[in-house]
This record gives sequence, C-alpha cells and structure tokens, in this order.
Amino acid sequence: MLGEETLDLYEVEEHHQDLSDSSQTKKNTVLRSHGRPPWYSEDGLPLSNAFVIGIAGGSASGKTHVARQIVKSLGSVPTIVIMSQDSFYKRHTEEEMKLAHANRFDFDHPDAIDMPMFAACLADLKACRQTNIPIYSFKEHQRLDETKYLYGAAVIIAEGIMALHDPSLRALYDLKIFVQCDSDLMLARRISRDVKERGRSVEGVLEQYLRYVKPAFDSFVHPTARYADIVVPGSDNTVAIDLISTHIRRQMNERAHHFRKNIACRPIDECLNSVNGTHEDSNLILLSQTPQLQVSFRGSVSSPGYLEGRLSPQGIYTILRDENSSRQDFIFFVDRLATLLIEKAMELLPHRPKVVTTPTDTQCYGKELDIKNICGVSILRSGGPLEKGLQRVLSDVTIGSLLVQTDGKTGEPLLLHVMLPKCIRERHFAVDTWVFLLDAQVHTGASAFMAIRTLLDHGVQQDHIVFVTFLVARTGGIHVIKRAFPKVKIICGSIDPGLRETWIELYHSEGEGQHGTARKVWVVEPGMGHIGKLSVQRLFSAN
Repeated sequence: MLGEETLDLYEVEEHHQDLSDSSQTKKNTVLRSHGRPPWYSEDGLPLSNAFVIGIAGGSASGKTHVARQIVKSLGSVPTIVIMSQDSFYKRHTEEEMKLAHANRFDFDHPDAIDMPMFAACLADLKACRQTNIPIYSFKEHQRLDETKYLYGAAVIIAEGIMALHDPSLRALYDLKIFVQCDSDLMLARRISRDVKERGRSVEGVLEQYLRYVKPAFDSFVHPTARYADIVVPGSDNTVAIDLISTHIRRQMNERAHHFRKNIACRPIDECLNSVNGTHEDSNLILLSQTPQLQVSFRGSVSSPGYLEGRLSPQGIYTILRDENSSRQDFIFFVDRLATLLIEKAMELLPHRPKVVTTPTDTQCYGKELDIKNICGVSILRSGGPLEKGLQRVLSDVTIGSLLVQTDGKTGEPLLLHVMLPKCIRERHFAVDTWVFLLDAQVHTGASAFMAIRTLLDHGVQQDHIVFVTFLVARTGGIHVIKRAFPKVKIICGSIDPGLRETWIELYHSEGEGQHGTARKVWVVEPGMGHIGKLSVQRLFSAN
C-alpha cells in the first residue's frame, strides 16, 4: 500500500474494512476505507483539520490494540492512519548500535525519540498535507534511509510510550488517551512480543526491562496520565472503546462538508476566453474557438469521407458526437483531439531560448522547456483518453492517477485512490513541478476541485497546474474552480450549454438494480456519450 514509487492509499472493500501493515514493526497502518470526503470549502481552502488522537501507556500495555479496536468500532468513518512513535527513534552511531545489540541502550528515555520530527510529521497530516515518516528497523537497531509516504487521513491515531510527554505533541491532539495496565501483564506481553517479533532472548528482554523500561515508566510514562482526557484499561475495555468511538463519530459528523449542489449550477460566461484573448486575465482557454486551427489526417479512419483532409476542432466534435460513427473513428479522433489539447497546453509552460546546430553547420534559434519537473495526473476513469495525447507530446512523461467517485448517500466526491509520481510525493520536488491534470468532462467540477486541492496539499504551486479537458458545462462548476483557484490554467476543447440533474439506479455486482435506491448525478448535454464511462469502455474494450 505504501510503495517506493507509487502510493495506493485507498482500496475499496465491498463487505468490510481492514487494516494493512506498512512498516517492519507492523504498527504504522492505514485503514482501507470507502474514501475521503471533502475537507475544504467552496473557496478551495482547507476547512477542517484531521481529527488526531494520542494514545500513551507503558510498553506492551495494549496501546496498538486499543488503537485497532477504536478503528474497528468506528465502522464507516473513512481513512484512518495509526502512526507509531517507534518509527521516530533517532539515527544511532556505531557505538550506540553496539550497545543496543547488547541490550545496553536506553530506548525508553525521551531523548531516544526524535520528538521534533514526530511533531512535524503529525502536524502535516493534521493540516491535510502529505508527509514522509522514517522507517526504523528493530532488528538492525537503526533508522533506515527510506521513508514512508502518508496522505489523506481523516482520523490520525498516534501511539507510543511518550505520546503524551512532549508539549508540542499534546498541542496537536484532539483527544488524549492513556492505557493503564498491570505491570506483570505488561512484562509478560513484552517478553512474548520481543522474542517472537524482534528476535530477542528472554534473558535480554528481562535485563533491558529491569535496567531501562521499568524506571522509564515510573519516571516519564506514568506521570503523563495526568494529561489524558480518558484512561482506558489495557484489557476488558469494550465500554471505553464504545464511548471513544461515539465521540469521534460525533466530531466527524460536525466536520462534514456538503456543497456539491451549490457548485452544480453556476454560469461561466464572464470567465470564457477565446484564444484571441478577449479577457487577458482569464484562466480558461477554449480550443474550439480557434477557427484558424486545422487538423490534417490521412488514412486512419474508416469512413470514406474522412480518408484525407483537414478538420477544425468543431469538425472533430461533430464526429465524436455522432452515434453512427464507427469505433475506429471514435478512437482516432479522440486521440487527435487529446494531442491537440496537450499541444495547446504546452504553450503555457515556461520556455527559454535555445540554439541548435544542424548537420550543415547552420545555427537555428528556437526554444526549450525551462522547468525542473513535469508530470501528468489523470482523474480516473475519464482522464484515461487524454493520457495517450500527453504521451505523444511528451514521450517520457510520468503519469499518476487519482480516483474520485461520488458518494451514493451524500452526492459528495470521495477520494478513493492516490497514485502520484515521486516528484509530487516529496514536497521539496513538488514546489518546482508542473502538472497536467487530465479529466474528460467538467460538469459540477467536484472531482476536479478535489484533485486540484490534493495537488496543492502536496506543495504543487497553483500556477504550475494546467487542467486539460474535452468538455465543460456552461452552467456547471467551472466558475467555482476558476474563482477558488484563479492561477490554475484550464485548456478546454469545447463548452456545452447544458447540465441536467437526474437520478440513476444503483446496481449490485450481478447487474440487478437495488429496488428504490438511486443516486443523483449531473449530466453534460449534449456531451460526448458520457465519455468518462461509456466512451472509455468503447475506447479500451477488446480490440
């Protein structure tokens, strides 16, 4: 789930939710959820932080178990991350590693933990930004060079023996919990865990416990119980877990945002912009208002009238809207249109002069891209047809993806899947990265809105985002996107006049309709045959 090159944050579970381990200690976990709802307002700014819970207690008191029980009790609350303090042990010197292997290094003292880094990573996650947490190997007694990428949590549980010790950490928690457990039970659990999971001997565990663990608990850990909002027993804690889960659900309901209906019907006449520049400060460029642009093609389509010639973008849309067009025509002209849009989008990137010398020793003056990083991000599923056009123009470009779908109950967008290139996942790269954001149609704009907000959370600059789309609804949410993100450039193939609100029946996996169950949708009219669904199937079905 937390890979080196890509990240799959969310996996849809049809019948249940589960936890996936993401570190060698099996403590940092990400809940496979049904998706992350909007965390921002109509102005594009984050409206609420993630809900953060701190769980402290003695070693082997049951902190991780309590965290997992909370997750299970919450049920449908989306996107929960359990982050362990154990990941933030400081990097050790060779001398310290020798002491650690001899059970002579004090891992239970507050100075053994990188508290500033722990607080910084937690603050990023709470503020809805991505973070990269360190990986610590208990077998090697060393922090590894690689890190783990985390993003998108609605609820964060930070657990560790010193979770309530540092004031900077306590300031981040919305709920503080201390797990109280009998000392004999904690010792028995620690022996069992360290022997089975960390390859330790019983003698070594006992020596370390008596030398470091018990004194640290008495001096540093147990006194932090006074900061806790609630003290939970380390066993037989069902009642306490239910009370905690009820409180969290109430907090999440209060933080829910519902505004898709508000952005579904907004006129955009004032923000239309032709390529001739009727409004120089507009960020919407309309390709179909380029009468001088003609597309040449030859011998790639089945209809006799199209075998050779030149078409304007309006002519291409005529073919794509025609239900009688063959599948070969549809594929060919979608690819051509996607290439045209990407070529137009390339004009918005910064360039610098470049001189090349031809084989005849002639100097030619031109331009080349003046950027550090460039990538594409496709909004699944409808962004797929634009990917081929991007790859034709930039053959070596890296393309990531975001899966955004509509919640059947609320009608709001849900972020289900994140797979972003490395140049976005690390913020010091993201600030210098240009992104082509790809989506076939913009109706309410809810998916595009969420995708742009996700890129901004990663540190991508707003004026480095170029949104490319085939169709925009005139009365849709594009105006809200323009107002919220005025520096994002939008390349649009055509603007359709209508956006119709309708209902569709929900179906079981077997294809049978669910009686009386429907979901509200907004349909661009006349559209292109719902290219986000039906046309993609038409494009990429078996050849």
